[in-house]
Amino acid sequence: MTELGDWRTLIDTPARIYYKYEGTSPAGSHKPNTALPQVWYNAQQGVKNVVTETGAGHGAVLWTFACSLFGLNCEVWQVRVSYDQKPYRKLMMQTWGAKVHPSPSGVTDAGRKILETDPSSPGSLGIAISEAVEVAATHADTKYCLGSVLNHVLLHQTIIGEECLKQMEAVGETPDMIIGCTGGGSNFAGLAFPFIREKLNGKINPIIRAVEPAACPSLTKAFTPTDYGDDGGMTPIVEDALPLGT
Repeated sequence: MTELGDWRTLIDTPARIYYKYEGTSPAGSHKPNTALPQVWYNAQQGVKNVVTETGAGHGAVLWTFACSLFGLNCEVWQVRVSYDQKPYRKLMMQTWGAKVHPSPSGVTDAGRKILETDPSSPGSLGIAISEAVEVAATHADTKYCLGSVLNHVLLHQTIIGEECLKQMEAVGETPDMIIGCTGGGSNFAGLAFPFIREKLNGKINPIIRAVEPAACPSLTKAFTPTDYGDDGGMTPIVEDALPLGT
């Protein structure tokens, strides 16, 4: 946590602004906070392989990092267009021992079906999810891991807010406002949930503000149809928030 004195000067405010930054982890984001416990639990259960998907590659790096620490194999399906355009993330995953496939791939039934109809398909996250989940569903020693959205992921990420509470206490501050960006939810929940708990318990009373993208305002201007979370229908049916008018 860092106090941003320059920001205070730039926007001419008497408020003291503190910034909680998780990007100095080896994988470059907050996501090892959930990757480490998920992979550790899998290792304790005797799981040998972890599979996952990724778009740009940022998310999957966390799984390869965690698997390298606990001795599990990691296999990743990366959206083909990103696989081709962003080689350094692929290299980072491979450095930590992962096997990385461009998706759609010829490795799975889901991937082969796409390639039969569109051999030059650029891929999508939905296709990559189908491929990873298919492998997990057909191999007893393999589990699929996801780094956002799900309840256990939000729980793991609350270490961010718990640490921030201690840090604010250490500098003698009580925040008037907690602000976080929200998409899948793990970043915002990680920071805000411990403060929300303290607010509900009457210990502090900050304003809690989530900031979401105007292009996909899933919290404020959306309806929630149910659908599969992937292209191939391999995942459970979930609520999928979509902007009104979609």
